[in-house]
Amino acid sequence: MTASAPATATPLTVLTSATPPATPTPRATGTVTAGPGRPPALVVVAHGSRDRRAVSTVRALLARVRALRPGLAVHLGHIELNAPLLPDTLAALGDGPAVLVPLLLSHGHHAERDIPGMAATSPARTRVAAPLGPHPLLAQALHDRLTEAGWPARAPRNGAVVLASAGSRAPRSTADTARTAALLAARLGVPVVPAYASAAKPTVPDAIRALTARGHRRIAVASNFTAPGRFATECAAAAPWIASAPLGTHPAMAHLLLHRYDQARRSGSGMKRRAAATL
Repeated sequence: MTASAPATATPLTVLTSATPPATPTPRATGTVTAGPGRPPALVVVAHGSRDRRAVSTVRALLARVRALRPGLAVHLGHIELNAPLLPDTLAALGDGPAVLVPLLLSHGHHAERDIPGMAATSPARTRVAAPLGPHPLLAQALHDRLTEAGWPARAPRNGAVVLASAGSRAPRSTADTARTAALLAARLGVPVVPAYASAAKPTVPDAIRALTARGHRRIAVASNFTAPGRFATECAAAAPWIASAPLGTHPAMAHLLLHRYDQARRSGSGMKRRAAATL
């Protein structure tokens, strides 16, 4: 994908600062208060990538999680492409309890089908948490990454942001991304347009062209990706001004993983079930 891709007539969804402000950020740190035995293990479920930087980034993020919650067993499992694969991680846990937290930024096929399916066939007693987005902590991380890339403290005149995401055919995924865009727009005070690297419209170049046609001249690309990879690189290359780095090991990401873990543990007493997706 390049900036020279032909324009389409796909409607442009713009989220502005008129969107209600984000809800208060929950606390996700502290010592686990376990009952008999240890608390359920946290299994972070990453997609997997052919980019070696992605694997090292995810492992560094898990190190942050362990530092925040020293008494918690934290494991990694991939959906595809990288070891350890999720079924292998779950098999190693035997019949012990575990909470699976998808390192994914919206609902979609992986969160709704693949991960629960792998959990259902494992010997472990599992609960699947909601994906990380949408959530105010995710918007905080996106804002910080833009600031690191050069976004000014005062919103630029004629400024706008394209929220670049992987994309999915699942309507719930695009709705989640739109909500994340709204949370980010409320923080930045400028329009934020969701756009996608694949499977959904508009593309990042299309969104940039549409914003330019509306008079925006300072257009940034916010990388709504968990780690470096092909999609993140291609979307950043389309930026006419600045592009933020992927979310990576931002501290808010570690807190958000623990928040989803805690949320899933509170959702009910039974295992082998899926947690409700809430902020």
